[in-house]
Amino acid sequence: MQTRLSTVERQSEIVAAALTLAGEFSPVAITTGDIAAAIGVTQGAVFKHFPTKDAIWVAAMKWVRERLLATLDEAARAETSAVLSLEAVFRTHVAFVVAHPGVPRIIFHELQQPADSPVKQEVRTLLQAYRQLLLGRFKAGIQAGELPAGLDPEAAATLFVGIVQGLVMQSMLTGRPAAMKAQAQAVFGIYLRGIRAAA
Repeated sequence: MQTRLSTVERQSEIVAAALTLAGEFSPVAITTGDIAAAIGVTQGAVFKHFPTKDAIWVAAMKWVRERLLATLDEAARAETSAVLSLEAVFRTHVAFVVAHPGVPRIIFHELQQPADSPVKQEVRTLLQAYRQLLLGRFKAGIQAGELPAGLDPEAAATLFVGIVQGLVMQSMLTGRPAAMKAQAQAVFGIYLRGIRAAA
């Protein structure tokens, strides 16, 4: 007999299943039936907690936004040096993607859609908050003299996000998300030398 979960627990279970499935399949191909089967409930039980499949993806991206930003913020605050905090954010983001390979699939899928949607709005909110976190670290590094005064924080933030996305794309092409960790340190080293040399 299946354990009766609270609404919040069941919703969390559904979201976790959707994210796990997205690590193996294209988000557009995943059905509510697939999600129901993954957690051992009926499709009707899924719709009892979420009115539509889109509502599941919105909840999934909200979970990602809250969890990822909290984890990155914690990693940044754990370091006293701005440069070390940037490295900690980078390592933490890579580790998050390795642990949740379905997340970039959902994000890339949404960003390719021409129309705006609640899911895309969650993605946008995540990226904007991430950018603000990075800008704060760059500005702190400049003020502390760890980074050159001539560094453009906006450009540095764009490149930072870009190298993470590049690693993610490579891992998706090879089908080996864990391989990101092997390259991450070397890639960040090149990035750090670049921003330290900014005129």
